[in-house]
Amino acid sequence: MHNFLLVNTHRAAGLALLMALAAPVGAQPAADKPVEPVDLKFASFFKQPVGPRGLEIGEALRAADGRRVRLVGYMVAQEEPVAGRFMLTPRPVRMSEHADGDADDLPPATVTVLLDEHQRDRIVAHQPGLVALTGRLKLGREEDASGRVSWVRLQLDPEALAPQRLSAAPDTATPIR
Repeated sequence: MHNFLLVNTHRAAGLALLMALAAPVGAQPAADKPVEPVDLKFASFFKQPVGPRGLEIGEALRAADGRRVRLVGYMVAQEEPVAGRFMLTPRPVRMSEHADGDADDLPPATVTVLLDEHQRDRIVAHQPGLVALTGRLKLGREEDASGRVSWVRLQLDPEALAPQRLSAAPDTATPIR
């Protein structure tokens, strides 16, 4: 009987070791908090002053590529909102797609905000005033189905549009220009 317990104890220890080795590398316990977002400002999107080659992407924006960031800006008021996405800018903008067509008044530091894949059919109602958004930043040229090109995108977390998450930025928010 003593040998039987010894063999089963070794098997159990071996099984526990095998399960530990099979766990995904970098897996975090559920109790861990998500990575704190980096505060990113629209003013740091481009190198200043603008040089002879025009606008050049700034180091802070490059460093934020692929990271979780917090961005405070104004949601673009669109005449014809697009499901699954909206735009965020450093100043209030109202687009009149029907009247202006492709001649919009979007500033160069415009971010296309993308909803989670499970919310791609959702249209987000315009929120006046400053809003604070958190998500993963993606940098690089991307053309959507309508032909609009974006250079900066913010992929929102799945729970980002919960009523308590998409809210006005606090009055103490630092200027974004």
